[in-house]
Formats: sequence, structure tokens, C-alpha cells
Amino acid sequence: MEAIDYMPRLVRACLENDRRLVESVSLTVSRKLRRDRPDLASEIAGALAASDMRSEATRAAEINPLPIDRETRFSLVEFIEPIELPDPILDAATTKELADFLKERGLIQRFFEDGIEPSNSILFIGAPGVGKTYAANWLAYKLALPLITLDLATSISSYLGRSGQNIKSVFDYVRAQPAVLFLDEFDAIAKRRDDEGDLGELKRLVNVLLKEIETCPKGSIVLAATNHPELLDRAIWRRFDRVIEVPLPEENERMRLFERHLPSDRFTLSQEMLFLMVEKSAGMSAADICKLCEHIKRQSVMNPGESIEIISLSELYSKCKPQTKQEKSEACIKLREINPALTVRDIARIVGVGASTVSRYMKEA
Repeated sequence: MEAIDYMPRLVRACLENDRRLVESVSLTVSRKLRRDRPDLASEIAGALAASDMRSEATRAAEINPLPIDRETRFSLVEFIEPIELPDPILDAATTKELADFLKERGLIQRFFEDGIEPSNSILFIGAPGVGKTYAANWLAYKLALPLITLDLATSISSYLGRSGQNIKSVFDYVRAQPAVLFLDEFDAIAKRRDDEGDLGELKRLVNVLLKEIETCPKGSIVLAATNHPELLDRAIWRRFDRVIEVPLPEENERMRLFERHLPSDRFTLSQEMLFLMVEKSAGMSAADICKLCEHIKRQSVMNPGESIEIISLSELYSKCKPQTKQEKSEACIKLREINPALTVRDIARIVGVGASTVSRYMKEA
């Protein structure tokens, strides 16, 4: 078929407001014209790339009302304007995946010119608190697009077919203007269809999701996150261009988290103290470490006369309390090594044992 043969299909897609089909047909036409009319092919690619501009998204968001449930009239999504965020502290592999995704989006016109469809979907998997939601918010900020977060409480209905209609309404809204759609707790709506314990309504909902994700226009981004990837339907995985597993923070990432959330200009901690906090926080998520730092900062404000190191140690050991006699003994000795100025009473309060017990551990050591 020649490029001109696609015109009727393109006109129908425009009249039906089918952005995904407009993109697909335009991309095909651009490929056909690349050899004989590279100027036109480049102009088409530029038009496709321009649909991803922030100004258009912001104007559309101000005009188009948020999708609502027809019966309850509750909003189906939360709308968040992009706000500046520091880069997420993640392992090298995850950081590279996110950087490559942003690089793709920055080269979107080049991709269209070469007849390549850019990726526009990511599935995040990982334990709670590792940074999946933060990464979604950060991507929206870097792409200068609003973040549309699905509200499960209002989207999932007990009425037959209502949930599917709500999900379709959300995707229709995202089709109307470029945005980042975030589907958190994704396993709640994308469960395996071979699970006999689930109702037929949830199975129909998965079918709707499969179609909507596949037909989402490239100008918008679909992000999903789950703590339970084993619950997802097998067909769901193929609908995402990238699957990024976000692990618990390793030693290097934990050190950077403490340094960011306990800045040295306000909270002077020795290197030995930081190393101890990094060691003892092994197995904690990024969210847990951030929460620990917030507790330390609150205590330092409420107790201005107390040493920041004692406060930090008290909060640290309240989260990872030594259990056995050997662990308690090692903790007491380690604290005295790190800070010889700590009294027996300080160490007893930090570790959670009696002062006489601390003295006995010291003598045994």
C-alpha cells in the first residue's frame, strides 16, 4: 500500500478521537514517505513528538474534568501536577533503566522519524517501601507531565461491569492529553485469570486492562507497581515495555540515604556512627530508613540538649533491637568503641538493658 492509501483510515481515527490509531497510522505513513519525501516524514515525526509537550498537557488538564464514577460521582483518579524531586537513590541497574527510559522519551521524534515506536510503559516490582511510588512521581517530574493515580477505592465496584467501565474512563482521560498514569497496587486489578477463587468480574477487568494498556497512545505513559508479581496475570507482563525490579537498598544506597536525610550541616555524625547505622539498617527499605531519619530529627528538636549521636543510636536500636545475649553484648561493646564518651547509663538506655548488665558485658570483654 502507498502512503495515500492510509488517508481514509487516518481521517476515521481523527474523527473518532482515537489517538493511538492516529499515532500508529501516522507512523506507517511516515515510514512510507521516508525515502521519497523525507521532509514530510520528518514533519509527521515532529507532529507526533509535539503531542508529548507539557504545555498541551497542562492546558488539557485544566479543561477536561477528571473521570468520575457515574453512580457515586466520586473521582476515579488523583491528579498531581509535576513537582521538583531529588533523584531517587537506587541501585545502579535500576538507575540505568530509568535513565534509558527518559533518554528514549527525549529522542521520541528521532524514533518516529526512524519508524520506531518509543516505549511508554513500565511495570515496577519490589518489596514495600523500596521506592516504586517515588520513582513514578520522579519520572512525571522529569517528563514534565501530570501524574494521574488510579484510586482503587472508587474504581473497583461490586456492580457487574462497573469496574471495567471505570478503568476505561480513566484510560480515555489519559488518551485525551499526555499524562503519566500510575496504577499502584496493580495486583488488585490485574490478578491471574486462572485463579478459581476470583469472581468473573475481576477476570473481565483484566481483559479490559489488557486492551487499554495496549492501545494507550505513545504520548502518555503507563506506570504500574506491585509488591506481589506472582499474582499478576501472565498476559499482563507482555503489555509493558519495561519490567523494573527495585531491590532493597544495599550498603552504598543506605549510606546515601542517611547522608541525604541527615545532612551534615545540621546533624554532625561521625563516620563511625554513619557506618554503624548503615550496617544495622541492612534489610530495611528506603522508606524505613527515611522514617528512621525523621524520628531522629524530631527527637533532636524536642531534646536540644541531648547529643545527636545518642538520639540516633537510641532510634536505631529501637528499630533493630538486639535479641540474644550475644547480640546485646556485642552492641554494648561496639557503642563504647564508636563513642568512648558514652556512659554506662547511655549505653544501657540505647540497647535496652540494665546498667549493671552493661558493666558485666564490659568486664567480660
